[in-house]
Amino acid sequence: MIIMQTDATREQIARVIKEIKQYGLKADVSKGAYRTVIGLVGDESKVDFAHFATLPGVKGAMMVETPYKLINREYDKLSETGEQRFVVKVGNIEIGGDEPIYMAGPCAVESKEQLVRIAEGVKKAGAHILRGGIFKPRTSVHSFQGLGAGGQEEAREALDWLRDAGNRLEMPVVTEIRGETQVDLVAEYVDLLQIGARNMYDQDLLTKVAKTGKPILYKRHFGAGIEEFLSFTEYIAAEGNKNIILCERGVLPVGKGKSYTRYTLDLSAVPAIQKETYLPVMVDPSHAAGRRDLIFSMSCAAIAAGACGLMIEVHYNPAEALVDGQQMITPDELKDTIDACNRVHSAIGPRRNED
Repeated sequence: MIIMQTDATREQIARVIKEIKQYGLKADVSKGAYRTVIGLVGDESKVDFAHFATLPGVKGAMMVETPYKLINREYDKLSETGEQRFVVKVGNIEIGGDEPIYMAGPCAVESKEQLVRIAEGVKKAGAHILRGGIFKPRTSVHSFQGLGAGGQEEAREALDWLRDAGNRLEMPVVTEIRGETQVDLVAEYVDLLQIGARNMYDQDLLTKVAKTGKPILYKRHFGAGIEEFLSFTEYIAAEGNKNIILCERGVLPVGKGKSYTRYTLDLSAVPAIQKETYLPVMVDPSHAAGRRDLIFSMSCAAIAAGACGLMIEVHYNPAEALVDGQQMITPDELKDTIDACNRVHSAIGPRRNED
């Protein structure tokens, strides 16, 4: 990264950016309250850092040791933004601020009536953002793939339902994008674009979603280490989109662990990731536990660990759900969970590692 002097002029900054581009690299410009820091994006092996250090207006040039420099906490500190924490705004909701944010709704949108009924329930329970799956990644080709699998007309109709429900209840909406061909369509309707665990490694999808400029909810793959997760997050940030919310949703269990929970919820990842990056971190207890009777406990534990919010699957009658009914809770159970999590948050206070 190139650290500019506090009194560096626009012309001096522009010259540094021009020289970076001559190496075939991109420049990520972070303008703080007192100074500008320019990150180099791309293959830096042929870059003469000593040369950059001598350019007018440059205070210094330094290497960032991690492969995720643009979302690295130290990179953000050097720009001296004066901000205590990084907040991602989704509609009228701020994620990463002082209070936990709750996303809730059905795993899959099945009908307009089903969606509206659940949306009204989660809103009343205290949720801030409405979730609903239109395109569903499934292990088996014989399982319900979501209404979006029926073609573009069916997908657009379901997205209309989601958007209308969000507008009527004054809730931003989020849904998962399963492939590149869905990006433009989904981006027309939703406030937050979700990249699911199975697509964590899809670099082309990450790049295309990042270019929409919309906030992104990015889930950790169930077999990915923390460094790997953050390194792939960098593909989004490298396109100039840092409105990223990271989401822990559980890792593969050891031994016969899957007999008891769907995945193992790695809550230690929450504070560990917060020490590495300024991005907000949420938790999805529904996919991790895979059991509705564990959602309350794991949700409270996630807030205690410092998560800035939760994503929870809800249905008025989980037994009727076409997808993942065993891990969905009712709106009344959601209210109990949110109330308890808010009490945990009030008792413990924010646990984000900002220093």
